[in-house]
Amino acid sequence: MSEAENQATSILLPSSKLAVYSKDPQTLEAARGLEDDWRFARVRVAGEDGDVESAIRVYEEIKSPDLIVIQTDTIDDSFTERLGELAGHCEEGTSAIIIGPDNDVNLYRKLIDMGVSDYMVRPVSTEDLAEVVAKALIEKIGVTGSRLIALTGAKGGVGTTIIAEALACGIADILGQKTMLLDTSGGWSTLGVGLGFEPSTTLDEAVRAAEANDEDSIKRMLHRVDERLQVLATGGDVMLEDTVSAEQFEVLIDMLMVKCPIVIVDVSHSPAALQRCVIARANQIMVVSTPTLPALRLARSLVQEVREVRGGDHGELSLIVNMQGQAASSEVSKNDIEKAMELDVAAYLPFDPKVFLSNESESKKLTDDKAAREVINKNLLPLVRKYLAVNENTDEDEPDGGFLDGILGKLKKKA
Repeated sequence: MSEAENQATSILLPSSKLAVYSKDPQTLEAARGLEDDWRFARVRVAGEDGDVESAIRVYEEIKSPDLIVIQTDTIDDSFTERLGELAGHCEEGTSAIIIGPDNDVNLYRKLIDMGVSDYMVRPVSTEDLAEVVAKALIEKIGVTGSRLIALTGAKGGVGTTIIAEALACGIADILGQKTMLLDTSGGWSTLGVGLGFEPSTTLDEAVRAAEANDEDSIKRMLHRVDERLQVLATGGDVMLEDTVSAEQFEVLIDMLMVKCPIVIVDVSHSPAALQRCVIARANQIMVVSTPTLPALRLARSLVQEVREVRGGDHGELSLIVNMQGQAASSEVSKNDIEKAMELDVAAYLPFDPKVFLSNESESKKLTDDKAAREVINKNLLPLVRKYLAVNENTDEDEPDGGFLDGILGKLKKKA
């Protein structure tokens, strides 16, 4: 997989069931190894000593899982027929991955044309199996190609919200990508000030609409900044009451990621459960700090906790140092920051109240200001440019059907 594709699957996978049928101990061991991958914490993995015939017998009696992996020693017309028989006993929407003996391009194309999610050549490692399975499960929930970016602040006042707004405006206006921006802080949200709208809904109303799959209500809750940038117009929540649960909010995230290729979430000033939920699901996390010692001490702890949530992986984590130069004599140097954080600073943003604070107070879109646009283009957009290949979806990229559709008759096309 390319770097962009690996980034796209580096998220906490949705709750799902996976069954692996193989007579090869190495493959079964690779499947058991998935349980040690932090992304699979909510995936129930069952490894069975068997083959396509075993799977047929099982799913004659019980409901099929979300994804089936079948290993076979021979792939010929007889195997294809048995695969069709298996399809007839599976639930609509079940996906399949085949592990076979030959590295044959024509065979690969044939299986993909039939609707099989992927074809692998044995032997398979846990790492390779994890990437292919993760990709297949993400395709099932309809967020293939969409990118979730989370921003969180080391402490209050470091400017996380304005940076989230700046990043969203930059991706939409400069990179030309359709972008969705939302805030998990409920009544504490200030996005309406910077983007010039009055909150028209609450997080509770938004998640209830998502749980009901009420797309019309969700559409009414969106504030359209321009043709490429929309904001979920929350902020009407009661400030001193709890917001929604992490499970509820994840349903909303799933719906928005189907609608928009890039979803940016500001999780600063949010309940810990929501922060953990978004950070675990995000393709990319940005931690915002100022170059002062109090903020950096908190940033160091936050970065470590983010790594723990992500199973020790921090390849998608970026540290942004904001307001550089505001208090030059009290600021920690770049070398000392990187040494203490054990993380390179991905971007420095200068302290310039005319660029950011004035535009926010006047509800002016940041990319409409020449100076702000230059800062965004130079400092923030390099953090996301290299990953945008995963957002380039076209109808031509989608197959006519899936494992249980098309030639085998059952898999629904992704909406």
